[in-house]
Amino acid sequence: MPTPLPASVDDALALLTRGDYVADRSLATALFLALRLKRPLFLEGEAGVGKTEIAKVLSATLGRKLLRLQCYEGLDASSAVYEWNYARQMMEIRLAEASGAQNRDALASDLFSERFLVRRPLLQALEPDPAGPPVLLIDELDRTDEPFEAYLLEILSDFQVSIPEFGTVRAAKPPIVILTSNRTREIHDALKRRCFYHWVDYPSAAREREIVAVKAPRADARLAAQVVGFVQSLRGLDLYKAPGVAETLDWAQALVELNQLELEPSVINDTLGTLLKYQDDIARIQGSEAARILAQVKTELAASTAR
Repeated sequence: MPTPLPASVDDALALLTRGDYVADRSLATALFLALRLKRPLFLEGEAGVGKTEIAKVLSATLGRKLLRLQCYEGLDASSAVYEWNYARQMMEIRLAEASGAQNRDALASDLFSERFLVRRPLLQALEPDPAGPPVLLIDELDRTDEPFEAYLLEILSDFQVSIPEFGTVRAAKPPIVILTSNRTREIHDALKRRCFYHWVDYPSAAREREIVAVKAPRADARLAAQVVGFVQSLRGLDLYKAPGVAETLDWAQALVELNQLELEPSVINDTLGTLLKYQDDIARIQGSEAARILAQVKTELAASTAR
C-alpha cells in the first residue's frame, strides 16, 4: 500500500524530520498545501539551501519513485518529455519493405505506436505506479530557456502531454511535482501561477546548528557552533557567492576529518576551499579577515554561554 500523504502541517513537518530535513513551519505549510491540493510546489532560493533535498526526502519518506529532470540551457522535449526511437522505426520500415508489405497506412500507424515511444522523465511521471504517483523534481528551472517554460504549462496545469503522432497522455493521478530555481533569471508568471510558491532562505544560526547536528553528528558541539557562526558572518559580507548550507556541512565534515575540536585561523585558511568557491572570495577572507571574524564569533559564543 502507498504511504499516505500528511494529513496536517504537523504531519508534514514530522515527515521532513523523519527524512533528516530540518524545516521551519512555513515550509511545512507550503508543502502540506501543495500535497493536499495536488499543486506543484515551486521552491526558489540561493544555491545550497536545501531545495533539491526536499524532493529527495519526499521520495524516501513516502516510498515513491523519484524522477529528476536536471535543467540546462537548450533542454528540449526530446530530452525532457519523449522522442521516437528512430533507429527501430527505420529497421521496421526495412523489414516491411523486405516482406513486401503493401499497407502503408497500417505501417505508418504502427511506427508511431507505443512500442516506438521513448519516455523521458516528464512523460514517465504521468504513468501509474503501484507505490503511488512519483515525485517529479524539475531542478534548476532557471537554467532553461523560456520556450521550455512554455512547454511545461500543459503538464503543470492539466498533468498531461500532447504528442501529435500519438495523442494525449494524461496522468490518472497527478505526480508530486517540485520545481526549484536559484533565481539566476526570473521565471515567467504564467508558470508561477500554476504552482504554490515558497522562498527557501538561509537558515537562522539556531536552525543551522540543528542541521549540522543532524547531518554531521560527528562534529563536536563547540566546533559546530563556531562553524555556523563563521558561516553566518560570511553571509553578511559582500561576497561573490555566499556559502550555502551544503557548504556549511562540507566544511564541518572536512574539519572532523582533520580531527579539529574547534576553529583556528590556520585551519580556516587551509580549508576555505571547501566553503568558498571563488578565488576572489577566498583571497578576501584568508589571513587577517578570517582571524578577525573568528575572534568575533568566539566572543559572541562566550557571551551567549555566560548568559
